[in-house]
Amino acid sequence: QVQLVESGGGSVQAGGSLRLSCAVSGYTYWGYCMAWFRQAPGKERERVAIMFSDFYSTKYEDSVKDRFTISQDQAKNTLYLQMNSLKPEDTAMYYCAAGGRAGCLRRDEYPYWGQGTQVTVSS
Repeated sequence: QVQLVESGGGSVQAGGSLRLSCAVSGYTYWGYCMAWFRQAPGKERERVAIMFSDFYSTKYEDSVKDRFTISQDQAKNTLYLQMNSLKPEDTAMYYCAAGGRAGCLRRDEYPYWGQGTQVTVSS
């Protein structure tokens, strides 16, 4: 049984930093993508960053490029999202997703999801 548990969210002021973690169990990394998505109140869940199945290639949405970094530590079975220079518009529930196949770009390509961790950025 695959389980993803996010942590590290919280409230910060604009310009601050947070590091989100996603602890993964019951999952095999080989051949699959992992990603971070976020959903603000009243908005669709949107992709933030992808770690492709080669464990090296990444893709970021333009709104977070050069501020956020996705990484993983397979020894610790953990996916990370380092978020710097946070802005109020980054406020959202952040979700870890795993098991991505095909293009790894769409939500429906990920069968496994965590419960989310809230990030709130004040101005």
